[in-house]
Amino acid sequence: PAAFLTVQEGCDKFCTYCVVPYTRGAEISRSFADLIDEAKALVDGGAKEITLLGQNVNAWTDADHDLGSLIRALDRIEGLHRIRYMTSHPNDMTDGLIAAHGEVEKLMPYLHLPVQSGSDRILKAMNRSHSRDSYLRIIERVRAVRPDVALSGDFIVGFPGESDADFEDTLSIVREAGNAQAYSFKYSPRPGTPAATMDDQIASEIADERLQRLQALINEQQLAFNQATRGKRTSVLLEKPGKLNGQLIGRSPWLQSVHVLAPGLAIGDI
Repeated sequence: PAAFLTVQEGCDKFCTYCVVPYTRGAEISRSFADLIDEAKALVDGGAKEITLLGQNVNAWTDADHDLGSLIRALDRIEGLHRIRYMTSHPNDMTDGLIAAHGEVEKLMPYLHLPVQSGSDRILKAMNRSHSRDSYLRIIERVRAVRPDVALSGDFIVGFPGESDADFEDTLSIVREAGNAQAYSFKYSPRPGTPAATMDDQIASEIADERLQRLQALINEQQLAFNQATRGKRTSVLLEKPGKLNGQLIGRSPWLQSVHVLAPGLAIGDI
């Protein structure tokens, strides 16, 4: 019922901690026509939901198309009910893509947009090419057109040179942005990347302690988000059997796992 469609590979961003530009090479986009054909084939094969994938998915482009216009084209495919995409870079959140969040009903209200740190000093050292403020403005603009959007992100703690104050900035951006869920990692050096040879590598026990504090805050936010959806009527795409007899597990529009007892319904139903 849920299918994946790779639209783009590689990355040109050269974040100082990441090997992807070296291992996967420059950003390459697949052609618009090929993607529409493949999407139609997936829907003909029973897919109700398609997630567009790429190392930097919102950098996808082909002639005069960007990810926003690709999503609008997929929206016209009969039988496709849901569209998602990941993983994105804040620099490639175009006006057209943000507008699609408000205008395309099939585009699910979920945005995975990694920020990595809440400290401008660390973002600069990471070569992230966005600031704390520019990130928060993007979130604001997406929420303005789609108020119920669930925000997901990635965070790295213990990046070389990260001070207590830098880490507090990360905690505060998490509070300010309000994540429905997030992935968080302790920095680990990747051979051949600039960050691996930077001065002031952070002691493992300090990074551990920071990670635990960050994850506690993220868990708190996830629980609050989930509790806020209690009592809502929503669509669930049923994907697999649950542990209990007759139970099925599906996904809400906000990518939450939902366990249902629904006699007469089957995997693939919404």
